[in-house]
Order: sequence, then C-alpha cells, then structure tokens
Amino acid sequence: MSVTYRFSLAAALLITWCGATGRSLRFSLRQHLFIALQGALLFGLNYVGVYWAEEYAPSGLVAVLFSTIVFMNPVGARLAFGTVLSARSFVAATMGVAGVALMFLPELTAARRGGDAARGIIIGFVATAIACGGNITAARNQRAGIEVFPGIAWGMAYGALIAAIAATLRGAVWVFDSRFAYVVSLAYLAIFGSIVAFGAYLTLLKQVGPGPAAYVGVAVPVVALTLSTLFEGYRWTWTAALGVVLAVCGNWFALRATRPAVTLNTVARSP
Repeated sequence: MSVTYRFSLAAALLITWCGATGRSLRFSLRQHLFIALQGALLFGLNYVGVYWAEEYAPSGLVAVLFSTIVFMNPVGARLAFGTVLSARSFVAATMGVAGVALMFLPELTAARRGGDAARGIIIGFVATAIACGGNITAARNQRAGIEVFPGIAWGMAYGALIAAIAATLRGAVWVFDSRFAYVVSLAYLAIFGSIVAFGAYLTLLKQVGPGPAAYVGVAVPVVALTLSTLFEGYRWTWTAALGVVLAVCGNWFALRATRPAVTLNTVARSP
C-alpha cells in the first residue's frame, strides 16, 4: 500500500510540475504501452518483489541479491541493443557484488539455508531481474525520444496502479496512516526517494548506458551504512570496511572503463 501511495503522490507532483514547465505529457498509444511496461517493471513489480523477499530473508541478503543487477544490466543491454560486453565490466561487477556481500556478512551468515530464506532468495532474484527489465525498457523509451521526466510521471502512475492491484490481490485492507511521522516519511520518499532519485538515475542511464548505471545498486549499501553510522550507531567491522573499499573500487573501475562507444546516445545512432 505504501508503494502505491508513494508513487501516486510522486506521479501527481511530477505531472503538475511538467504541466507548469511546459513539458508535454501527450504520448501515442504505443508510447503509453512502453511507458506502462517501464512503470510496471521499475516502479511496481520490482518494489513489490523486494518487499515480499524481505518477508522471508534478511534485508542484507536481499541487498546482495539486488546488487547482482550489475551483471544483469550489461547482459540485457547486449541482448536489446547489441552493446559490447567487456571483461573489465564483469571484473568490476564481481568486485561490487563481493563488496556488498562483505558489508552484510553477518546477516548472510545468520541466514538459514532452505525454508523461508530460500524462498526469499528466489523472490529477490526475480525482483532483480524485473528491475533489469525496467532499466532496459527505460533505455528503449529514451532511444524512442520519450523525455525522462514526462516518462517517469506516467511510469510512476502505472507503477502505483500495479502495486495497488498486487496489494489488493494479497488481501490488503486499504487504510492510510495519518500520523505525522508516516506522512513526512511518505513525502520524503515521494520527492527525494522517487522524483529526485529516479530523475537522476534515469538521466545517468541515458548518459552512460544501462551497464554502468547499474552500479548505483552497489553504491546504495555504502550510503546506507554511512547513514546508519551517523544516526543508528552502526559499528564497523574489518569485513564491512573491506566491502566498502571493494564496492568503491568496483564503481571506479566500471566508470573508468565506460567509453563513448557504448553509451546510450551512441547506440541510438547505430544502424
């Protein structure tokens, strides 16, 4: 339900902003179908899958699973756009995933084999694959001339609809928590966690392509642990510190390996 509220609010704010700044929100039926696909994958089913996985597996394990998108995105870009796969990128991806695994090593060690944890792993992998599909669809839409923010506005509306259907099918009783803390957190996620974050991410995806952009999934746990240190008293271990070093080095290595020949704009000009 919160995913529905979050993306509904974000979509409403973005649609209002696009209208006020003269950005066209008019698309053909074909364009709407692809925007709906992007929204369903990136803002709907992806989030439902991650939250569902965390019902069965520790959040640290799900974070490690989601970081494997650094492998999925380059493969998806190769299949969809013919982007060259470089050994360097896969080395960087390995460093990134290994770094995230070290950051959450205690949770991974505590996770039980089989049972609920196994179910969470399967759902987490499926959610990651769905997110990869959303990334590739977003890249396709950008190649087709759909601007980032109008596309996000409609995409989030479609994603909210998908999340609402999923919640209803799972028997959710529709209520709204009107407490100040919930409302403020919802507004934060709608504005900064959705509009700003996805606006920046999809702009990055347009500039460097789906492969390098996926390293956001490796960088997020680093930022999360930093914030946890500041506000939650997180105590660092040598394995977590090594994980951060590996993740940062993997990001640097991947972005350093990025060449104009494999960016989205160059691919768009290819025959």
